[in-house]
Amino acid sequence: MTEPSRVHLVGVGLNATDTLIFLPEFPSCGSKVNLRSVNVSPGGQVATAVIACQRWGLRTRYIGKLGDDPAAQVHRQEFERAGTETCLGTVDNCSSAQSIILVDERGERTVLWGRDPRLALRADELDRESIVHAGALLVDGCDTEAAITAAKWARAAGVPTIADLDNAYPGIEELLENIDYLIVSRDFPAQIVHQPDLRKSLPLLFSRFQGSLSAATLGTEGVLAWDGSHFHYARAYQVPVVDTTGAGDIFHAAFIYSLVQGWPLPRQLDFACAAAALNCTRAGARGRIAPVAEIEELMAAGERHAPRF
Repeated sequence: MTEPSRVHLVGVGLNATDTLIFLPEFPSCGSKVNLRSVNVSPGGQVATAVIACQRWGLRTRYIGKLGDDPAAQVHRQEFERAGTETCLGTVDNCSSAQSIILVDERGERTVLWGRDPRLALRADELDRESIVHAGALLVDGCDTEAAITAAKWARAAGVPTIADLDNAYPGIEELLENIDYLIVSRDFPAQIVHQPDLRKSLPLLFSRFQGSLSAATLGTEGVLAWDGSHFHYARAYQVPVVDTTGAGDIFHAAFIYSLVQGWPLPRQLDFACAAAALNCTRAGARGRIAPVAEIEELMAAGERHAPRF
């Protein structure tokens, strides 16, 4: 076998086909609500972040599994169109992962997600060389054992590791021990350290797992991060919101892009907030992966939400 090419980012994690259903309001139990529109597009936390980084000029590799349905072909075409290198497994007689996403008129979304168990990526399906020949590794932790294996290989090779986590999957603590940049949802820290106050839980996560950064994304309240000695807070940008699907995915992609550029942490967080905001102005997880110049324009002149911290 030939040695894998060197890339800036390798992603190990989820892909999904998103069916977005736009509603005037979230339906109550037993109600009937007229839908505004339906949109079907590719998504998934890691797959979307990898695509975004590739569009911004980084060389990327995605590792995951697909079914053998038409949706799988769409994913393959999207990776090929972007120029992303892939290591894709195929499960016969299996549908690819899918999400049903309900979006209200404010752009807020509720996700219904499902995946055939056969699509879970196993640790023994990974190739070490595909992981360590990279400048950074992104995992989402859903297939926890595979994510742990990839993170351990990356750490041993001096490759920075980044995690995008919403849920405390079984065994997740072993993964956290191998993550450098932990960027999670607002509620995740309390699931691990049982402390709802982020000013306390983020330092607890940092000290417990000895990473380089612990941070929580906060939607319209921005992002709060702890670097071991100081808090860093970046406010979210005010934009006309159509759909918040994929905002966190793009945030992680933009953080990784800025990490590769070697920017200081405040600029990394600010750039990530701006990129995530612009993605919310269109429908879908990859609705508006804006060019870097446009993201920087928003950083220079965009209005922000009121400070939270």
